[in-house]
Amino acid sequence: MTPPSSAPSGAPPLSGLRVLDLATLFAGPMCATMLGDYGAEVVKVEHPTRPDPSRGHGPAKDGVGLWWKVLGRNKRTITLDLSTPGGRDTLLRLAATADVVVENFRPGTLERWGLGWEELSAANPRLVLARITGFGQFGPYSHRPGFGTLAEAMSGFAAATGQPEGPPTLPPFGLADSVAALATAYAVMTALAARGVTGRGQVVDMAIIEPILAVLGPQALWYDQLGYVQPRTGNRSRNNAPRNIYRTADGGWVAVSTSAQSVAERVMHLVGRPELVDEPWFATGSGRADHADELDGAVGGWIARQSCADAIAAFEKAEAAIAPVYDIRDVYADPQYQALGTITEVPDPELGTLRMQNVLFRLSETPGSIRWAGRPHGADTDAVLAEIGMSPADIAALRTEGAL
Repeated sequence: MTPPSSAPSGAPPLSGLRVLDLATLFAGPMCATMLGDYGAEVVKVEHPTRPDPSRGHGPAKDGVGLWWKVLGRNKRTITLDLSTPGGRDTLLRLAATADVVVENFRPGTLERWGLGWEELSAANPRLVLARITGFGQFGPYSHRPGFGTLAEAMSGFAAATGQPEGPPTLPPFGLADSVAALATAYAVMTALAARGVTGRGQVVDMAIIEPILAVLGPQALWYDQLGYVQPRTGNRSRNNAPRNIYRTADGGWVAVSTSAQSVAERVMHLVGRPELVDEPWFATGSGRADHADELDGAVGGWIARQSCADAIAAFEKAEAAIAPVYDIRDVYADPQYQALGTITEVPDPELGTLRMQNVLFRLSETPGSIRWAGRPHGADTDAVLAEIGMSPADIAALRTEGAL
């Protein structure tokens, strides 16, 4: 049975798009979640006895994994063992009705099961196959198991993150996977746009090590042209100053950024050091970064004498950029996030009302929505297979085979 929809009136922008999510853990499933948030019909395909490990990652409530409630939202869930003959044939039948397949098996796995691009495109020439792996479909590392942590290490992100005297630092969440998910959703929509011209689908080859490298900015060009390797600078930036985290008199923390020259000048006037604006080095971001000790001393000393609320109010009055350092409790209470609807309520039959991050962006005419949270393992198997013409006897035979 399809879960009830609480979507706004009017067809969402990806209504009619059908996505098969064969992936596990984060980058692939998150890509499918993003498509589902804007109306795509997403069918999550999991192994009958080995469900997506994200169901068991992180805290659980009443035995129900909470991460899955976010990652599995707007998805119908079925079980299917793709390595069995019945599972293979059923997946091909499903693919014939789909627009997109998202998978993250090691290269060669689908081919070993007779479900490679040759077979999938024969079943549906308009299909887009998004293949997400740690290292891509070819090259000397393509056979290796790959996770976002390895991409965070290999991309240069970890080497540039952390205190100057400390070790390279990994993020405590799936950063590379999330960036890869965003990139894959973009790639899928690009491939679908191309299909509108050519009438044919194609393969998206996404290596998780690449998107996070792309968002690191000019580091590759700096090295190419100058031999410059960005060092760890803690909360400082080599591009401008003052830019740091500062402690307030009441024990809070605030972040200050002065990427714009005019903002940097206003900050110096605010903290009582206007003479620094007249220094020749103050005229460029890199020049200010070379004098970060002096600038941090001026800004940090002033902020240390203010409460968090007073510092923010003074910066706001001066039209300078500042923000408090939040944890998730503060995000829930913040009036700007509340105005945007960034955290939204989702009814759930297992756990009651849930609060989670809303869809990524707002569209004025065809908004996205969270219609339901992640559903139990295999909850929609019979309904989805019936929709592609399988009888109760057919479904029972697959269960006997162990394919479901």
